[in-house]
Amino acid sequence: MTETSEFSVTSFNIQVGIGSHRARHMFLHGWKYVMPHGQSLRNLERIAAVLEGTDIAGLNEVDAGSFRSQYVNQAGFLADRAHFPYWAQQRTRDFGDFAQHSNGILSRWPIEETIAHSLPSFMKGRGMLENRLNAGGRFLTVIITHLGLSRHARLGQIRDLAQRLRGRPNLILMGDLNCTARSPEMRLLLNESGLQAPPWSPPTFPSWSPRFSFDHILCSPDLEFTMIETVTEPLSDHLALKAKLRWGSATAADAKHQ
Repeated sequence: MTETSEFSVTSFNIQVGIGSHRARHMFLHGWKYVMPHGQSLRNLERIAAVLEGTDIAGLNEVDAGSFRSQYVNQAGFLADRAHFPYWAQQRTRDFGDFAQHSNGILSRWPIEETIAHSLPSFMKGRGMLENRLNAGGRFLTVIITHLGLSRHARLGQIRDLAQRLRGRPNLILMGDLNCTARSPEMRLLLNESGLQAPPWSPPTFPSWSPRFSFDHILCSPDLEFTMIETVTEPLSDHLALKAKLRWGSATAADAKHQ
């Protein structure tokens, strides 16, 4: 991609391609978390169509290639189908042939460096995927993460995240944080990291009747939100969250020289 002042990012918990879009699916389709099923590739094709219009996609609940995904690396599959030239992933829980939980990133800009970090957790398996992108001559750091289910776990993970990210320029953090925009965890993250939230946080969960803003896109103050919205087609138990951002005019020149 060439240099641009505005770009789009999408955060999507893809639920390993299960495709739940009704409340009853959470109970009836639970077996699909551990067994292959005939609709998964078709669901991934539909997810790829949603992602095709974005510049950077952050993915949660992506299988890196195991029995349940028919040995398909889902991040690689989506990169191919949505025509992303660059992608990377972090295996957070590797159960071999049984399941390979991961976070992933798809990018239209070169990914010059990827670092996988672990986050504190009672049950090992939470992490953050740090990526340094060359965005048409400007360097951008993109962090993909998926936080724990309990508030106690999230608070510990957020303190770790905030310490790593505090004061860093040209940075985007996105993922399923399992907490709402007004939660104590989110207040702590924003206060301790210096990141900023968009003007509002659309609800993303559950996808068939969204009430909770569990998925988030945050950025450093030298970037500006110009749009935030959900992709309303329910292709997972979460809706995809999409934002447009632009480089802040005061820092655009500096970004080229980092």
